[in-house]
Amino acid sequence: MNQHDLKHPHKELHDLLGTRFSTDSAVRDAHARDASYHRGALPDAVVFPKTNAEVSEIVKICAKYNIPIIPYGTGTGVEGAVVASEDTLCIALNEMNRILRVSPDDRDATVQAGVTRFQLNYHLMDIGTQLHFPVDPGADASLGGMVATRASGTSAVRYGTMLDNVLGLTVVTADGAIIYTGSRARKSAAGYDLTRLFIGSEGTLGIITEITLKLTRLPESVAAAVCAFPSVDAAVDTVIKLMDTSANIARIELLDERQMDAVNKYAGLDYEVAPTLFFEFHGSTYTVAESSEIAGKIAGAHGSGDFRWATDESERKRLWQARYDSYYAALNRRPGSVGYVTDVCVPISQLAACIAKTKVVLAKSSLVPSILGHVGDGNFHVVFPLEPDNKDELAEAQQLSHQIVDIALEMDGTCTGEHGVGVGKRNALEKEHGEGVDLMRAIKHALDPRNLMNPGKIFL
Repeated sequence: MNQHDLKHPHKELHDLLGTRFSTDSAVRDAHARDASYHRGALPDAVVFPKTNAEVSEIVKICAKYNIPIIPYGTGTGVEGAVVASEDTLCIALNEMNRILRVSPDDRDATVQAGVTRFQLNYHLMDIGTQLHFPVDPGADASLGGMVATRASGTSAVRYGTMLDNVLGLTVVTADGAIIYTGSRARKSAAGYDLTRLFIGSEGTLGIITEITLKLTRLPESVAAAVCAFPSVDAAVDTVIKLMDTSANIARIELLDERQMDAVNKYAGLDYEVAPTLFFEFHGSTYTVAESSEIAGKIAGAHGSGDFRWATDESERKRLWQARYDSYYAALNRRPGSVGYVTDVCVPISQLAACIAKTKVVLAKSSLVPSILGHVGDGNFHVVFPLEPDNKDELAEAQQLSHQIVDIALEMDGTCTGEHGVGVGKRNALEKEHGEGVDLMRAIKHALDPRNLMNPGKIFL
């Protein structure tokens, strides 16, 4: 496209960014959706800034012409938080990928929003630290996106979520101002907690461009194991009992029998097709051995099979890669299918009852859904493999998802433990928070009165 043929706001953006401004249809299509079934229109254009100042100027141009903005990380979300609509600009942050600072003594680092968690951890290893960033959602997500969705994952039972591991942020607000929240101090009583206001805001309040993160020392010893159970109830009861001990659990994951069958076929494994727990223990050599013994006794008391251990690093990686690929393994059960996935989280004392009620609901479905989850903190997922563009199947999956959310809310849980709201769970958020959503809207209006920042996400 000739620069002189561009619409005026596009010309300003092109003048600012040159080849890092694109209206190419393939580029727009690649930045129009996430990993979910949610679909929208293509953004008018995609821009690739490299600095805070460039993001600020982009936002000012958009404010000048009243152009809505959608920030984009790696597109690995599953609730449509980055789904585009017509007449929007996508700000892709993958070229803001510099690690700005690492302080081994303070166990913290500052990174640009496009840095991925693998990139950061490889860097920490390359420079010889004994540190890592422990939050692990499975995908190699951007750290900015992980902040925006308040991500967690398999290691949250020990290391917490993004909410627990962010010290401060750099944010570009709806008027183009660059603000800094938090500090590198480990605690503060200085005014409103703006950092936590932006964590989980899904790009609706501002664009996160830099993050200061806590780092954690690598464990001295690690052991992982897989163990099958006669029922989901027996596996969940094991988790509940184990969480009430001194065991140093880093990860504890549940896969039901359908999911295990899918994982075996997808990853070429030969585990028993039964409800299964994946364990990982971190700590000293002594505490890992002690924790493993405690887990074995509790699991055995609930009718488990033998533990299959993976202490070698390559074996552990293969084991956990199979768990990370569970979503794609579930879709592989229906070749050519697309995924509809939901998650809820409940108090751990309610977990067994919540999963049991969920399985009763799912037993009536023709969609062969499977269950997996981070059961150490009461969070689980249901994956539905759907025929593409089959409206009846989509409607059934959505109706079942609503029922699962209702079950969780009745048990003082939440409609989403880690996926976020996006466009997929706006109604569920209303059910959960009621009039509290009006307060969220008021905050949104105060910070973004023209509704330019990722409009239509979280609530209408």
